[in-house]
Order: sequence, then C-alpha cells, then structure tokens
Amino acid sequence: MFFKGLKDKFKRKAGYKVLVKQLNHPLVSQKQKSGVQSIGCIVDLDAFSDANHFYELVEEFALRPNAIKIMGYKRYYDKNSPYATPVFSDKDLGWGGQIENSYALEFLSREYDLLINYYNTDNLLLQLLSVKTSARIKIGFPDVDKNLNDLILATPLSDFKLFKKELKKYLVVLKEI
Repeated sequence: MFFKGLKDKFKRKAGYKVLVKQLNHPLVSQKQKSGVQSIGCIVDLDAFSDANHFYELVEEFALRPNAIKIMGYKRYYDKNSPYATPVFSDKDLGWGGQIENSYALEFLSREYDLLINYYNTDNLLLQLLSVKTSARIKIGFPDVDKNLNDLILATPLSDFKLFKKELKKYLVVLKEI
C-alpha cells in the first residue's frame, strides 16, 4: 500500500513536469484555414453530468453529424459500467505524464479546429489531455490556467445555453462561423 502511494506521487510529479513543458511549447495545429469543421470537447463529468448537450453544437454551427468528439473525465469510474461518453480517470495516468486509456489516445490522435475545455478545476489529467490535443482554437473557463486556452468564457459551468450563446457570438466575431 505504501509503494502504491509512492508510485502515484511520482507519476503525478512527472505529469506536472510534462504539463509545464507542454505549456511552454504548445502544439501547433497543421490545419491553418479558418472555419470550424471539427470540435473536440473535454468534459468534467463530475461537475457537468450531461455531455450530450454538446451535440446541439452540430445544428448550431451546421456541422457534419460526426464532427464532435467528446471525452469525459470522472475521478472514479467503474470499467464495467456503461457510459454514453468515453471516460478516463486518475487511474489512467502513466509514467512520464502519459495517458494510458484507449479512448483518450484515440481522442488525441485527431486534430480539431476547436477544442472546448469544459471544466473549471485545476486537474492534472484534464490539463494534460488539453495540452496534448492538437487544436487551432482552445476555449475554456477563467478558473483554470490562463495559458491553457486561447479564448476564455466567464459563464457558469452549469448554464450550457449561455455558454453556447457566448461561444457562437465570439466565433462570429473571430469569423470562424
């Protein structure tokens, strides 16, 4: 039991080092054209339980039905329980800041025009996934590290309609939709 705690502590320390390194040298998206064609969403399912609201953005921005990819985070989850959204947790942190979850690795393998970081807590795994995701524009909340997002929307996490309205307003201003 003692060694498990020590192992987790070293994994977290290595994860923070990778996070700081990635924040200093962010990934650059290969897609440089304007317009939103694909959206990635990283959602804290402990704070916002209904991730299906993000599929409303398909109609809002006139996207293809498969243009949105959602990755959920739960502090603890049972691998045998069915979840509508692919989920990763703290158990999926590997050595060297690597995320050892097949759903998360699939999420990271894609490039997005827009990444929505839908969480408002400083959580190592959520931030690592955000930093490692290749996206042209990253959108998030003010309670998280300011270097993580390009656009910060100060809306309540629980009010998705207001978030959607503000997101659309700023994307129109930036001439992305």
